[in-house]
Amino acid sequence: MDQVVTLLKRYLDYLPPELKEEQFITPAAINNYVRKKVMPEPVKKKYYREHIAYLIMICSMKHCLSIPTLQTMIPNGLGSGELRETYTAYVKRHRQAASYFTQQVGMLAAGILDHEAGGELSTDDTGDLISFVAVLSGFSRLLAEKLLLLNGKTADDAADAE
Repeated sequence: MDQVVTLLKRYLDYLPPELKEEQFITPAAINNYVRKKVMPEPVKKKYYREHIAYLIMICSMKHCLSIPTLQTMIPNGLGSGELRETYTAYVKRHRQAASYFTQQVGMLAAGILDHEAGGELSTDDTGDLISFVAVLSGFSRLLAEKLLLLNGKTADDAADAE
């Protein structure tokens, strides 16, 4: 279990160092995901690639989507081929979103960039940007949930699968 947690921290190393110290993934959380059937059970207490794929997707999206919503997106018990397709699509979208996010932050923060400090954000004027990003995050979550509803999936679907 400790190896799984260490591996996830390395794969998700884009989180700011301050947040990494706050254990974004713990053995207790992993056990909870298994107990709630958000991901498959380990095989003889061992975790394999399929488990890591589920955990990477769960950990990177759990901050903006509820666990029932995640369950509708990545249902437990996918076959290896389905999981590979789901994970490959996730990685592609993650890369696209990261690139888009980086571009948008550059444009939004242009007015408060401290160009003398090598383009880093000036700490004197980040309040408006923080508010904007927080509101954007909320709208993004709403959009994701509404898109799931358009696809005919609800949190009740995930509960029924248990």
